[in-house]
Amino acid sequence: MHGIIRYCSMCLLTSSALWITNCQTVAANLERLRVSDNHHFFMTAEGRPFFWLADTAWQLIHDLNETEMRRYFADRHDKGFTVIQTVVLAEHRFDQPNAFGHRPIEPRRPDRPIVQDGPDNDYWDDVERVLRLAEAHGLYVGLLPTWGRYVTSDWQNGLVDGFFTVANAEAYGRFVGARFKDRSNLIWILGGDRAAPTDVAKAIWRAMARGIAAGVSGAEDYSKVLMTYHTSGPGSTAWFLNDEPWLDFHALQSGHGRWALNWMMVEHACSMKPNLPVIDLESSYPGFRHGRPPTVATDDDARRAAYWAVFAGAAGHTYGHHSIWQMHSPKYPGIAGPKEFWYDAMKASSAQQMGHLRRLIESRPFLSQRPDLSLLAFEQSRPWEICLALRGEGYALIYTPTGRTLDVNLDKLGFAKARAAWFDPRTGKTATLATFDAKGRRTFDPPGEEQAGNDWVLVIEADKTLPP
Repeated sequence: MHGIIRYCSMCLLTSSALWITNCQTVAANLERLRVSDNHHFFMTAEGRPFFWLADTAWQLIHDLNETEMRRYFADRHDKGFTVIQTVVLAEHRFDQPNAFGHRPIEPRRPDRPIVQDGPDNDYWDDVERVLRLAEAHGLYVGLLPTWGRYVTSDWQNGLVDGFFTVANAEAYGRFVGARFKDRSNLIWILGGDRAAPTDVAKAIWRAMARGIAAGVSGAEDYSKVLMTYHTSGPGSTAWFLNDEPWLDFHALQSGHGRWALNWMMVEHACSMKPNLPVIDLESSYPGFRHGRPPTVATDDDARRAAYWAVFAGAAGHTYGHHSIWQMHSPKYPGIAGPKEFWYDAMKASSAQQMGHLRRLIESRPFLSQRPDLSLLAFEQSRPWEICLALRGEGYALIYTPTGRTLDVNLDKLGFAKARAAWFDPRTGKTATLATFDAKGRRTFDPPGEEQAGNDWVLVIEADKTLPP
C-alpha cells in the first residue's frame, strides 16, 4: 500500500502505561510508517503498530500564537494523542490575518500564495511552525490544505461554487506539496467537511491530490504521501471515493450529537474493496448541541464513540471537543454556543480517557485484531446500546456501552485455558477475574447498574500458565 509517514517509536505507550515524555529529543529520529500488510492498520516499516489517536483543532493554524500552540501540543501529547487535525485555509476568519498578522493567499487565488523572503515572515512559515512544534511534541499533523467550503458551499450536494478550479487546485497542491515535502510528520487530508458526489467536485480534489504528489516527489507518485479525504457528516469516503488511487485510508464523519452510531459506518467502510484502514475523523463533540430534537453531547458520548469505532474495526479514532475545534477564546465570538474556552476544555475527562483506549489496544498485538461478533452469545436489537467484540492473537476484547451482562461463546476463542478481567474506560484500571476452561458459554456481569455511561471492556486472554 502506498502512503508513508514516520512514527516516533520511542513514544509508544507500553503495557506499563507510561508515556515517554522526552519526545523533543527523539522527534528527529521518527520512523516511517506504512499501511499494514492486511490493509487494516498503520505500522512502521520495521513492523511496529501505530495507533491513530487524533484531536480536532481546525482553527489552530489561524488563531493560536506560538505560546498557545506549545501549551496545546504539550497537553495533547501528555494525554496520549498521536495526531492533530487542522486546516491551512481555515473555515472561520479566513479573510482576517492570523495570530501572526499574515494571510495565506491573494483574495480568491489559491494559485497565488503570499510568500515573503526570510523565516517567520509569512503564513507558510506559520504552517511550518505548527508542523515543527507538533513534531517536537511527538505529534503528527493531519493537514487539510483547505476547508471544503472554498470548493462547494453546500455540505452534501457537491455543486462547485467556490474559488477553486481544477487548474488552481493543482497549482495550489503543487505549492503546498513542495513547501512541506520534507516534513515527516504530515498526513494529507483533502476535503474539509464537504461531500464530493459530483464529477466536477471530484475533478478538483483529484487535481489537488495530483498537485500535492507532484510537489512532494516531482511526479504523480502517490507512494510518497499518505492521504485521505474529510467529508461532511454523516458521510464516508466509502460512499463516493472508493476507487481513487490517491486514497490510502477511508475516513468518515459520523456526526457530533449524542447518538452518532459510528460503528455502523465503520463496519461498512471496512467491508469495501479494496480493503483500506478506516478512521472516524469527526464524531460526538462534548458540549455541542446537535440533532432533532437537539441534545448536548457528553464526555460519555465521546468515549463511547471512540470505543465503538475501534471495536467495529477502525485503525484508531479522532476525538473532538466543541470548544477546541474552534479554539474558542476571548479573542473571538464562539460558534454554536461553546460554554468554555479551549484551554479549559482540554481538561475534559473524555480527553484524558482517550489515552486509556490507546493503552488498552497497544498493550496487545493489535495488528492481529479483527471484529468478531460470533463471540457474543446473545441477541441485540438496540443499535444505540450495541456491544462489540474484537479478537486477536491470544486475546479477545468485548465492549458494552451500558454495563449489560455478557454471555460469551468461549469455544470461539481458539485456546484451552483463559483468564478474564474488567477494564474500566473511565479510569483505565483493570480488575482481574477468574481463570477458567475456555469452552462452552460463560456469563460475565460488569460492576454497577446497567445504564448509559457505565461502559466496560471484558478482557479475555489465553492463560498459558495453566496446563491444557
